[in-house]
Amino acid sequence: MTKLLKNWALILVLAAFAVAQEAKSAAPPVPAEDYSGMYTFLHEGEFVQLTVEDDGHLNGFISRLGDQESDRGSVLDHFFKVAKLEGHQVSFTTTTIHDVRFEFKGTVDRGPARTRAQEGYYVMKGTLTEYVTDLAKRESARTREVEFKLFPEDAALTSPKHE
Repeated sequence: MTKLLKNWALILVLAAFAVAQEAKSAAPPVPAEDYSGMYTFLHEGEFVQLTVEDDGHLNGFISRLGDQESDRGSVLDHFFKVAKLEGHQVSFTTTTIHDVRFEFKGTVDRGPARTRAQEGYYVMKGTLTEYVTDLAKRESARTREVEFKLFPEDAALTSPKHE
């Protein structure tokens, strides 16, 4: 009887270990660092907002100024439609606003700044593709290598709100 109890105990321990390993491997990887914050974008007054959730999921948006005749100077917010952060690898695709959308694929790493109070504590580097649809519904793409720097913490706290 004692041998039977030991065997069952061993089976239960092994089963619990297997379940724990399976749950651990199924969970999305949580980044070691919090890359959340506002990053520079293409032009003065524009930015990319990254928000890394507690479970490692990525949310955010690009806030930019319109550059077409109908929206010149207007603030346009392109929210992330799909976004992924795996370790240092980051990618996102935005919603389409005024016939423009963006895709980014690259990395986010520590930059040259010593503290988050300085610009560039984190830097996103990669390929940005801007898709524009014309009146004939033809889509064109413009791809470029970019580098976006994390704004200093104080600057992020005092930035204007966008609706």
